[in-house]
Amino acid sequence: MSARPLRIVVIAPLRFPISRPHAGGLESAVWAEVDALRRRGHEVTFIAPEGSDFLPDAHVFRLPPVVWPDGAAPTDKTWPASYHLESAPALDRALSELARHPERYDVISNHCLDPLPLRRADSLGVPMVTTLHTPVDAGAVAAHVSAGGAGSKFLAVSAHTKAQWDAAGVPSQLLPNGVDPSSWPLGPGGDDLVWFGRIVPEKAPHVAVDVARRLGRRLIIAGRIGDEEYARDVLLPLVGGGIDYVGELSPGPLAELVGRSGLALATPAWAEPFGLVGPEALMCGTPVVGFAVGGVPEVAAATMGMQLVAAGDVAAMTERAGAMLPSGRDAAFREVVRETARRRFSLDARIDALETIFAAMMARETAA
Repeated sequence: MSARPLRIVVIAPLRFPISRPHAGGLESAVWAEVDALRRRGHEVTFIAPEGSDFLPDAHVFRLPPVVWPDGAAPTDKTWPASYHLESAPALDRALSELARHPERYDVISNHCLDPLPLRRADSLGVPMVTTLHTPVDAGAVAAHVSAGGAGSKFLAVSAHTKAQWDAAGVPSQLLPNGVDPSSWPLGPGGDDLVWFGRIVPEKAPHVAVDVARRLGRRLIIAGRIGDEEYARDVLLPLVGGGIDYVGELSPGPLAELVGRSGLALATPAWAEPFGLVGPEALMCGTPVVGFAVGGVPEVAAATMGMQLVAAGDVAAMTERAGAMLPSGRDAAFREVVRETARRRFSLDARIDALETIFAAMMARETAA
């Protein structure tokens, strides 16, 4: 805990409300940060879309939701006109409000994927730390450069992500995402496979179906559909015959599902910047088999119970999953898996580090 409660502004990503059930790993991470900071007694001012938790009443910091026109299929990669006409201008107004009263705030924690906060970072009068959750974004790099490279410190969620952004001229400090152990309790395990996450091509849940069928095991899939065409044409036709899709679950039921599963499959078809699925499943004591892409190997190397195979190698994943499944019922093994995940990826450890970073930034601001 810092010496005194801090006055922290958290800027959210704008695509979805930051509320439960979480739209994805990014939204989950931001919600957890705000909740943890508030529970530690800090005053958190949240800038986020309408419908988010923790928002002030009727204030410029409540941003318009992203609304898709009738007949348009929402996606996780594109933006409707409402974003450019309403959401982005509202974010600019919120930043102007910050700039008018910088004495009210100590530090800004920026998770927004829009480059606007970076473009304005040096003019807000409040030190900003930006967490890099994604592969390099040219617009964010340009915004940082246009601000003179000043006004913002950067944190990367994995060494993989850090290396990418460092090479693009945006140096950062490594600070992995954290998972709240109380939200992902130790479970008893079981015989079934589980896959959870966003239903999008880059997460490739159809690969988990292939693995389950090869093993002759039941697979339960949980998650929000983020690409309707992919879900309709690729994944949902595979449901049935021991493959169950249970939809989007709130945190409690999702953690219960993961905890009573014998093994979680992580099947990213892209270079996952971090991959929260691994730590979340491991926190429940549930072992994981996944593809070695992006920042995922860092999770596996730092914990016990997670084994990886080469990207896209379904045969190797099937073999490894079959070998690991019996351990998913071993109570002693599951306890060790949870404990190693808690030591390396607990939310408390991340918030401890974040408080230290905030304090150092404020000290430099005072000395300047």
